[in-house]
Amino acid sequence: MNYRHSYHAGNHADVFKHAILLRMAQLLQRKDAPFCYLDSHAGTALYDLHGEAAGKTGEYLDGIARLWGRDDLPEMIQDYCQVVARHNPDGDLRYYPGSPQLIADTLRPQDRMILSELHPEDAAILSAHFSGAPEVAVHQRDGYELAKAFLPVAEKRALWLLDPPFEKADDLARCLKAMQIGIQRMRQTVIALWYPIKDERLLRDFYRQVASSGLPKVLRVELNVRPADNSMGLNGSGLLLVNPPWPLWEELEVVLPWLADTLAQSGSGGFRMDWLVGAP
Repeated sequence: MNYRHSYHAGNHADVFKHAILLRMAQLLQRKDAPFCYLDSHAGTALYDLHGEAAGKTGEYLDGIARLWGRDDLPEMIQDYCQVVARHNPDGDLRYYPGSPQLIADTLRPQDRMILSELHPEDAAILSAHFSGAPEVAVHQRDGYELAKAFLPVAEKRALWLLDPPFEKADDLARCLKAMQIGIQRMRQTVIALWYPIKDERLLRDFYRQVASSGLPKVLRVELNVRPADNSMGLNGSGLLLVNPPWPLWEELEVVLPWLADTLAQSGSGGFRMDWLVGAP
Protein backbone atom coordinates (compact mmCIF):
# COMPACT_ATOMS: atom_id res chain seq x y z
CA MET A 1 0.00 0.00 0.00
CA ASN A 2 3.01 2.32 0.31
CA TYR A 3 4.23 1.76 -3.23
CA ARG A 4 3.65 4.56 -5.75
CA HIS A 5 4.86 3.93 -9.27
CA SER A 6 5.14 7.66 -9.98
CA TYR A 7 8.62 7.56 -8.39
CA HIS A 8 9.80 4.91 -10.86
CA ALA A 9 7.86 5.67 -14.04
CA GLY A 10 9.86 5.36 -17.24
CA ASN A 11 12.87 3.66 -15.62
CA HIS A 12 14.81 0.78 -17.21
CA ALA A 13 12.35 -1.78 -15.84
CA ASP A 14 9.41 0.07 -17.41
CA VAL A 15 11.15 0.25 -20.79
CA PHE A 16 11.83 -3.48 -20.73
CA LYS A 17 8.40 -4.46 -19.43
CA HIS A 18 6.28 -2.10 -21.50
CA ALA A 19 8.01 -2.63 -24.83
CA ILE A 20 7.45 -6.39 -24.54
CA LEU A 21 3.90 -6.02 -23.21
CA LEU A 22 2.95 -3.75 -26.10
CA ARG A 23 4.43 -6.20 -28.61
CA MET A 24 2.44 -9.06 -27.07
CA ALA A 25 -0.77 -7.06 -27.52
CA GLN A 26 0.16 -6.33 -31.13
CA LEU A 27 0.76 -10.02 -31.82
CA LEU A 28 -2.62 -10.92 -30.34
CA GLN A 29 -4.22 -8.32 -32.59
CA ARG A 30 -3.02 -10.12 -35.71
CA LYS A 31 -6.32 -11.98 -35.42
CA ASP A 32 -9.62 -10.08 -35.69
CA ALA A 33 -11.03 -11.90 -32.67
CA PRO A 34 -11.30 -9.66 -29.58
CA PHE A 35 -9.16 -9.97 -26.49
CA CYS A 36 -9.40 -8.67 -22.93
CA TYR A 37 -6.44 -7.04 -21.22
CA LEU A 38 -6.15 -7.44 -17.43
CA ASP A 39 -3.78 -5.41 -15.26
CA SER A 40 -3.35 -6.49 -11.64
CA HIS A 41 -1.51 -3.43 -10.25
CA ALA A 42 -2.44 -0.74 -12.72
CA GLY A 43 -1.21 2.47 -11.07
CA THR A 44 -2.51 5.79 -12.40
CA ALA A 45 -2.03 5.29 -16.17
CA LEU A 46 -0.11 8.51 -16.93
CA TYR A 47 2.88 10.01 -15.11
CA ASP A 48 4.45 13.46 -15.15
CA LEU A 49 8.20 12.97 -15.39
CA HIS A 50 8.70 16.62 -14.44
CA GLY A 51 6.58 16.17 -11.32
CA GLU A 52 7.78 15.97 -7.73
CA ALA A 53 7.80 12.17 -7.46
CA ALA A 54 9.70 11.41 -10.67
CA GLY A 55 11.97 14.36 -10.00
CA LYS A 56 13.06 12.94 -6.64
CA THR A 57 14.48 9.78 -8.19
CA GLY A 58 15.24 10.77 -11.79
CA GLU A 59 15.04 7.09 -12.70
CA TYR A 60 13.53 7.84 -16.10
CA LEU A 61 16.80 9.49 -17.14
CA ASP A 62 18.39 6.02 -17.27
CA GLY A 63 15.29 4.58 -18.90
CA ILE A 64 13.00 6.12 -21.50
CA ALA A 65 15.17 9.26 -21.74
CA ARG A 66 18.03 7.18 -23.16
CA LEU A 67 15.80 6.16 -26.08
CA TRP A 68 14.21 9.52 -26.71
CA GLY A 69 15.05 11.07 -30.07
CA ARG A 70 17.23 8.20 -31.29
CA ASP A 71 16.97 7.06 -34.90
CA ASP A 72 18.52 3.60 -34.47
CA LEU A 73 15.75 1.90 -32.51
CA PRO A 74 14.84 -1.74 -33.20
CA GLU A 75 11.32 -2.08 -34.58
CA MET A 76 9.80 -3.27 -31.31
CA ILE A 77 11.35 -0.38 -29.39
CA GLN A 78 10.36 2.10 -32.10
CA ASP A 79 6.71 1.03 -31.81
CA TYR A 80 6.86 1.47 -28.04
CA CYS A 81 8.47 4.92 -28.29
CA GLN A 82 5.85 6.01 -30.82
CA VAL A 83 3.11 5.29 -28.27
CA VAL A 84 5.00 7.27 -25.62
CA ALA A 85 5.44 10.10 -28.15
CA ARG A 86 1.65 10.43 -28.54
CA HIS A 87 1.59 11.87 -25.03
CA ASN A 88 4.41 14.30 -25.78
CA PRO A 89 3.28 15.96 -29.04
CA ASP A 90 5.72 18.88 -28.73
CA GLY A 91 8.65 16.46 -28.87
CA ASP A 92 9.85 17.08 -25.31
CA LEU A 93 9.74 14.07 -22.98
CA ARG A 94 7.49 14.89 -20.06
CA TYR A 95 4.60 12.42 -19.79
CA TYR A 96 5.01 8.67 -19.53
CA PRO A 97 2.11 6.27 -20.12
CA GLY A 98 1.94 3.32 -17.77
CA SER A 99 0.77 -0.10 -18.86
CA PRO A 100 -2.99 0.70 -18.86
CA GLN A 101 -2.49 3.73 -21.09
CA LEU A 102 -0.07 1.94 -23.41
CA ILE A 103 -2.64 -0.78 -24.05
CA ALA A 104 -5.56 1.67 -24.17
CA ASP A 105 -3.78 3.51 -26.98
CA THR A 106 -3.74 0.32 -29.06
CA LEU A 107 -7.17 -1.17 -28.29
CA ARG A 108 -9.47 -1.94 -31.19
CA PRO A 109 -13.26 -1.43 -30.90
CA GLN A 110 -13.74 -5.14 -30.10
CA ASP A 111 -11.16 -5.21 -27.26
CA ARG A 112 -11.56 -4.19 -23.62
CA MET A 113 -9.61 -3.77 -20.37
CA ILE A 114 -10.07 -4.75 -16.72
CA LEU A 115 -7.81 -2.77 -14.38
CA SER A 116 -7.17 -3.37 -10.69
CA GLU A 117 -5.47 -0.98 -8.28
CA LEU A 118 -5.56 -1.36 -4.49
CA HIS A 119 -4.09 2.00 -3.43
CA PRO A 120 -7.19 4.18 -2.83
CA GLU A 121 -5.75 7.44 -4.18
CA ASP A 122 -4.26 5.83 -7.26
CA ALA A 123 -7.46 3.86 -7.89
CA ALA A 124 -9.48 7.10 -7.80
CA ILE A 125 -7.09 8.79 -10.25
CA LEU A 126 -7.20 5.76 -12.54
CA SER A 127 -11.00 5.62 -12.47
CA ALA A 128 -11.27 9.32 -13.29
CA HIS A 129 -8.72 8.99 -16.09
CA PHE A 130 -10.82 6.34 -17.86
CA SER A 131 -14.25 7.66 -16.86
CA GLY A 132 -15.22 8.32 -20.48
CA ALA A 133 -14.07 4.93 -21.76
CA PRO A 134 -16.80 2.28 -21.55
CA GLU A 135 -14.38 -0.40 -22.73
CA VAL A 136 -12.31 0.08 -19.55
CA ALA A 137 -13.41 -1.22 -16.14
CA VAL A 138 -11.49 -0.06 -13.05
CA HIS A 139 -11.68 -1.95 -9.74
CA GLN A 140 -10.15 -1.02 -6.40
CA ARG A 141 -9.16 -4.44 -5.18
CA ASP A 142 -6.26 -6.79 -4.51
CA GLY A 143 -4.68 -7.51 -7.90
CA TYR A 144 -3.93 -11.11 -6.93
CA GLU A 145 -7.70 -11.74 -6.98
CA LEU A 146 -8.02 -10.69 -10.61
CA ALA A 147 -7.92 -14.16 -12.16
CA LYS A 148 -10.41 -15.67 -9.73
CA ALA A 149 -12.76 -12.72 -10.17
CA PHE A 150 -12.70 -12.24 -13.94
CA LEU A 151 -11.34 -15.32 -15.74
CA PRO A 152 -12.51 -16.80 -18.01
CA VAL A 153 -13.44 -13.75 -20.07
CA ALA A 154 -16.19 -13.69 -22.69
CA GLU A 155 -13.68 -12.87 -25.43
CA LYS A 156 -11.95 -16.25 -24.89
CA ARG A 157 -8.56 -14.52 -25.29
CA ALA A 158 -6.83 -12.64 -22.49
CA LEU A 159 -3.54 -10.85 -21.88
CA TRP A 160 -2.81 -10.43 -18.17
CA LEU A 161 -0.03 -8.29 -16.72
CA LEU A 162 0.79 -9.36 -13.16
CA ASP A 163 2.96 -6.55 -11.86
CA PRO A 164 3.04 -6.32 -8.04
CA PRO A 165 5.26 -3.89 -6.12
CA PHE A 166 7.08 -6.73 -4.30
CA GLU A 167 6.81 -5.10 -0.88
CA LYS A 168 6.16 -8.39 0.93
CA ALA A 169 8.30 -11.50 1.35
CA ASP A 170 5.64 -13.85 -0.04
CA ASP A 171 4.92 -11.92 -3.24
CA LEU A 172 6.66 -14.46 -5.50
CA ALA A 173 4.64 -17.29 -3.98
CA ARG A 174 1.43 -15.30 -4.39
CA CYS A 175 2.34 -14.60 -8.02
CA LEU A 176 2.81 -18.29 -8.77
CA LYS A 177 -0.47 -19.20 -7.08
CA ALA A 178 -2.30 -16.47 -9.01
CA MET A 179 -0.87 -17.68 -12.32
CA GLN A 180 -1.86 -21.27 -11.54
CA ILE A 181 -5.42 -20.16 -10.76
CA GLY A 182 -5.54 -18.10 -13.95
CA ILE A 183 -4.42 -21.00 -16.13
CA GLN A 184 -6.80 -23.40 -14.38
CA ARG A 185 -9.69 -21.05 -15.10
CA MET A 186 -8.66 -20.21 -18.68
CA ARG A 187 -5.76 -22.26 -19.98
CA GLN A 188 -5.10 -20.11 -23.07
CA THR A 189 -4.53 -16.93 -21.02
CA VAL A 190 -1.35 -15.09 -21.97
CA ILE A 191 0.36 -13.94 -18.76
CA ALA A 192 3.27 -11.55 -18.27
CA LEU A 193 4.66 -11.60 -14.72
CA TRP A 194 7.16 -8.83 -14.00
CA TYR A 195 9.65 -9.30 -11.14
CA PRO A 196 12.70 -7.43 -9.82
CA ILE A 197 16.18 -8.96 -9.89
CA LYS A 198 17.60 -8.37 -6.41
CA ASP A 199 17.90 -11.63 -4.47
CA GLU A 200 19.31 -14.39 -6.69
CA ARG A 201 18.71 -17.08 -4.05
CA LEU A 202 14.99 -16.36 -3.83
CA LEU A 203 14.73 -16.29 -7.61
CA ARG A 204 16.47 -19.65 -8.02
CA ASP A 205 13.90 -21.24 -5.70
CA PHE A 206 11.10 -19.50 -7.59
CA TYR A 207 12.33 -20.75 -10.97
CA ARG A 208 12.34 -24.33 -9.69
CA GLN A 209 8.80 -23.92 -8.38
CA VAL A 210 7.61 -22.52 -11.71
CA ALA A 211 9.21 -25.39 -13.61
CA SER A 212 7.20 -27.92 -11.58
CA SER A 213 4.01 -25.83 -11.27
CA GLY A 214 1.94 -27.39 -14.03
CA LEU A 215 1.89 -24.18 -16.05
CA PRO A 216 2.03 -24.56 -19.85
CA LYS A 217 4.81 -22.92 -21.89
CA VAL A 218 6.80 -20.43 -19.76
CA LEU A 219 9.47 -18.20 -21.29
CA ARG A 220 11.92 -16.47 -18.93
CA VAL A 221 13.23 -13.12 -20.19
CA GLU A 222 15.58 -11.00 -18.07
CA LEU A 223 17.46 -7.74 -18.51
CA ASN A 224 20.24 -6.54 -16.20
CA VAL A 225 21.57 -3.00 -16.24
CA ARG A 226 24.15 -3.76 -13.55
CA PRO A 227 25.87 -6.98 -12.43
CA ALA A 228 23.44 -9.21 -10.56
CA ASP A 229 25.58 -9.18 -7.38
CA ASN A 230 25.63 -5.38 -7.18
CA SER A 231 24.34 -3.99 -3.87
CA MET A 232 22.82 -0.81 -5.36
CA GLY A 233 19.24 -2.16 -5.50
CA LEU A 234 17.29 -2.89 -8.68
CA ASN A 235 19.99 -4.41 -10.88
CA GLY A 236 17.52 -5.58 -13.47
CA SER A 237 14.14 -7.17 -13.94
CA GLY A 238 12.50 -10.14 -15.53
CA LEU A 239 9.33 -11.28 -17.21
CA LEU A 240 7.90 -14.76 -17.00
CA LEU A 241 5.73 -15.10 -20.09
CA VAL A 242 3.10 -17.83 -20.00
CA ASN A 243 1.74 -18.83 -23.43
CA PRO A 244 3.73 -16.10 -25.22
CA PRO A 245 2.59 -15.46 -28.79
CA TRP A 246 4.88 -16.42 -31.66
CA PRO A 247 7.29 -15.03 -32.89
CA LEU A 248 8.00 -12.92 -29.79
CA TRP A 249 11.02 -14.94 -28.66
CA GLU A 250 12.60 -14.69 -32.10
CA GLU A 251 12.17 -10.91 -32.09
CA LEU A 252 13.64 -10.63 -28.60
CA GLU A 253 16.86 -12.25 -29.80
CA VAL A 254 17.51 -8.94 -31.57
CA VAL A 255 15.98 -6.57 -29.02
CA LEU A 256 17.51 -7.87 -25.78
CA PRO A 257 21.20 -7.31 -26.70
CA TRP A 258 20.34 -3.80 -27.88
CA LEU A 259 18.50 -2.96 -24.66
CA ALA A 260 21.28 -4.43 -22.51
CA ASP A 261 23.84 -2.23 -24.24
CA THR A 262 21.66 0.90 -24.31
CA LEU A 263 20.40 0.77 -20.72
CA ALA A 264 23.57 -0.48 -18.98
CA GLN A 265 24.46 1.63 -15.91
CA SER A 266 27.61 0.00 -14.56
CA GLY A 267 29.97 -1.79 -16.87
CA SER A 268 28.01 -3.83 -19.37
CA GLY A 269 24.39 -4.87 -19.17
CA GLY A 270 23.28 -8.45 -19.52
CA PHE A 271 20.28 -10.49 -20.55
CA ARG A 272 19.02 -14.02 -20.82
CA MET A 273 16.08 -15.77 -22.42
CA ASP A 274 15.17 -19.42 -22.02
CA TRP A 275 12.21 -21.73 -21.52
CA LEU A 276 11.42 -22.85 -18.00
CA VAL A 277 8.51 -24.97 -19.22
CA GLY A 278 7.55 -26.46 -22.58
CA ALA A 279 9.86 -25.01 -25.21
CA PRO A 280 8.07 -25.05 -28.59
